[in-house]
Amino acid sequence: MHSQSNELPGSQYSPTYIRATWDGTGSVEAASRVFGFSRAKGYDLVRRGEFPCRVLRIGRTTRVVTASLLRVLESGEPEYNGARAGH
Repeated sequence: MHSQSNELPGSQYSPTYIRATWDGTGSVEAASRVFGFSRAKGYDLVRRGEFPCRVLRIGRTTRVVTASLLRVLESGEPEYNGARAGH
Protein backbone atom coordinates (compact mmCIF):
# COMPACT_ATOMS: atom_id res chain seq x y z
CA MET A 1 0.00 0.00 0.00
CA HIS A 2 1.13 3.55 -0.59
CA SER A 3 1.65 5.60 2.51
CA GLN A 4 0.02 8.98 2.50
CA SER A 5 3.32 10.52 3.63
CA ASN A 6 4.68 9.72 0.13
CA GLU A 7 1.90 11.70 -1.53
CA LEU A 8 2.05 15.35 -2.44
CA PRO A 9 -0.72 17.38 -0.73
CA GLY A 10 -2.33 18.33 -4.06
CA SER A 11 -1.87 14.93 -5.66
CA GLN A 12 -4.95 13.26 -7.10
CA TYR A 13 -3.89 10.17 -5.13
CA SER A 14 -3.76 11.85 -1.72
CA PRO A 15 -6.48 11.19 0.87
CA THR A 16 -7.09 14.96 1.05
CA TYR A 17 -7.77 15.16 -2.68
CA ILE A 18 -9.93 12.03 -2.64
CA ARG A 19 -12.03 13.37 0.25
CA ALA A 20 -12.55 16.66 -1.57
CA THR A 21 -13.39 15.28 -5.01
CA TRP A 22 -14.83 11.76 -4.78
CA ASP A 23 -18.45 11.00 -3.99
CA GLY A 24 -19.44 7.92 -1.95
CA THR A 25 -17.94 5.63 -4.56
CA GLY A 26 -15.24 5.82 -7.21
CA SER A 27 -14.27 3.86 -10.25
CA VAL A 28 -12.16 0.72 -10.04
CA GLU A 29 -9.81 2.32 -12.56
CA ALA A 30 -9.21 5.43 -10.41
CA ALA A 31 -8.84 3.40 -7.20
CA SER A 32 -6.39 1.08 -8.96
CA ARG A 33 -4.25 4.11 -9.86
CA VAL A 34 -4.33 5.22 -6.21
CA PHE A 35 -2.84 1.84 -5.22
CA GLY A 36 -0.39 1.81 -8.12
CA PHE A 37 -2.14 -0.99 -10.04
CA SER A 38 -3.01 -1.07 -13.70
CA ARG A 39 -6.70 -1.05 -14.62
CA ALA A 40 -6.46 -4.73 -15.63
CA LYS A 41 -4.82 -5.72 -12.33
CA GLY A 42 -7.49 -3.81 -10.41
CA TYR A 43 -10.34 -5.62 -12.15
CA ASP A 44 -8.55 -8.95 -11.71
CA LEU A 45 -8.31 -8.33 -7.96
CA VAL A 46 -12.00 -7.35 -7.85
CA ARG A 47 -12.94 -10.55 -9.70
CA ARG A 48 -10.94 -12.63 -7.20
CA GLY A 49 -12.39 -10.75 -4.20
CA GLU A 50 -8.93 -9.42 -3.29
CA PHE A 51 -9.14 -5.71 -4.11
CA PRO A 52 -7.62 -3.89 -1.10
CA CYS A 53 -10.84 -2.06 -0.24
CA ARG A 54 -14.59 -2.71 -0.43
CA VAL A 55 -16.26 -2.76 -3.81
CA LEU A 56 -19.93 -2.76 -4.73
CA ARG A 57 -21.54 -4.50 -7.68
CA ILE A 58 -24.44 -2.39 -8.95
CA GLY A 59 -25.93 -4.17 -11.91
CA ARG A 60 -23.08 -4.50 -14.39
CA THR A 61 -21.12 -1.70 -12.74
CA THR A 62 -18.45 -2.13 -10.07
CA ARG A 63 -17.70 0.80 -7.75
CA VAL A 64 -15.13 1.26 -4.99
CA VAL A 65 -16.38 2.51 -1.60
CA THR A 66 -14.56 5.79 -0.95
CA ALA A 67 -14.64 5.50 2.87
CA SER A 68 -13.06 2.04 2.63
CA LEU A 69 -10.39 3.29 0.24
CA LEU A 70 -9.49 6.09 2.67
CA ARG A 71 -9.33 3.69 5.62
CA VAL A 72 -6.96 1.43 3.70
CA LEU A 73 -4.76 4.37 2.69
CA GLU A 74 -4.60 5.61 6.27
CA SER A 75 -4.11 2.25 8.00
CA GLY A 76 -2.20 0.32 5.36
CA GLU A 77 -4.44 -2.68 6.15
CA PRO A 78 -6.61 -4.09 3.32
CA GLU A 79 -10.38 -4.53 3.73
CA TYR A 80 -11.13 -7.46 1.44
CA ASN A 81 -14.70 -8.18 0.46
CA GLY A 82 -16.23 -11.16 2.20
CA ALA A 83 -17.74 -12.54 -0.99
CA ARG A 84 -16.35 -12.98 -4.45
CA ALA A 85 -17.67 -10.83 -7.28
CA GLY A 86 -20.32 -12.56 -9.32
CA HIS A 87 -21.80 -14.56 -6.41
